[in-house]
Amino acid sequence: MRVNGSDPDPEGRHSAHGPLAGVRIVEMAGLGPVPMAALLLAEMGADVVRVDRPQPPAFPDTLDRGRRSVRIDLKRQEGSELVLRLAERADILIEGFRPGVMERLGLGPERVHARNAGLVYGRMTGWGQTGPRAARAGHDINYIALTGALSAIGRAGGPPQVPLNLLGDFGGGALYLVAGVLAALHHARATGEGQVVDAAIVDGVTHLAAMIWAERRHRGWTDERGTNLLDSGAPYYDVYRTSDGEWFAVGAIEPQFYAELVRLLGLTEWAGRQDDREHWPGMREAFARAFAARTRAEWHEVFAGSDACGAPVLTWAEAIEDPHMRARGTHRRLDGGDVPAPAPRFSSTPSRIARPGGPADGSGQAVLDDWGIHGPST
Repeated sequence: MRVNGSDPDPEGRHSAHGPLAGVRIVEMAGLGPVPMAALLLAEMGADVVRVDRPQPPAFPDTLDRGRRSVRIDLKRQEGSELVLRLAERADILIEGFRPGVMERLGLGPERVHARNAGLVYGRMTGWGQTGPRAARAGHDINYIALTGALSAIGRAGGPPQVPLNLLGDFGGGALYLVAGVLAALHHARATGEGQVVDAAIVDGVTHLAAMIWAERRHRGWTDERGTNLLDSGAPYYDVYRTSDGEWFAVGAIEPQFYAELVRLLGLTEWAGRQDDREHWPGMREAFARAFAARTRAEWHEVFAGSDACGAPVLTWAEAIEDPHMRARGTHRRLDGGDVPAPAPRFSSTPSRIARPGGPADGSGQAVLDDWGIHGPST
């Protein structure tokens, strides 16, 4: 068996900072939500060890910062045994395979809990561990399509718009996995009882849309795309093209903010018509004409310091240079590139920015030694 690895934090700082300092996590290498969850947990101070396959993946993990790794051949019995030994010393294990894969590798929850009854076993899938689609392949776009969320995103009369993979993989996936395993860890530390956390993107996205489901039940939200308050249906919650071809966003929902919006636009004749849906088309045309008369920068200056809920629509590159983002340090420089700073922020146990994992360099045995797993690796 070939064991390799890399240690992005050779001084051991991974175990000394953040609210999760001292928590040990085994991550079964994958793509999308599991690596994002592992990155978030690592930046909160957890010691995350990623189990990589001997062969490089077809699609490299671009979220591999903050973790040490060991390369293990899971098709060999001694490989599965080594993962079980890691699990014996871990608090949490997270994996993102299709249902049944970990069981076929001899690493299912029953085997793992036989070695460590207090371990939290986090399972991340798109469709969930059960149901007619459970064994089928899918990606973010498929999962959010089935939940109804994709259908709701876009303009009236147009097709659904794809929100990158932020809504499914990371919003309904990674964040719900993190919330689940940390809640289960709290229970395990109180009782000694581990458990399985079944985190499915279809479940997470559906729950993430709890407010929209409530709006449908109680306040007349319709399934017709682009006709509701938050889906570009309301003229005062939308984006408008400026004279230089850029875009400006407004979200003046509350009456006092709407009043400030129309004042800044020089359209006070619309002050009393915010909720008059019959006149929304005319309001939208008036707003569009107003925004088209100035550049994005000029409108940014007009809205500066006001509560009219307006903001320029920035590109990724522009967001890094925005004064507010810079003042908060929302982006950091790391090895010559820009990366998001850890979030959320803690007053007493601050997170640390995760360093790049780097290539596997044969230090996997050092990682195992650090976890108290001794003996030769072959």
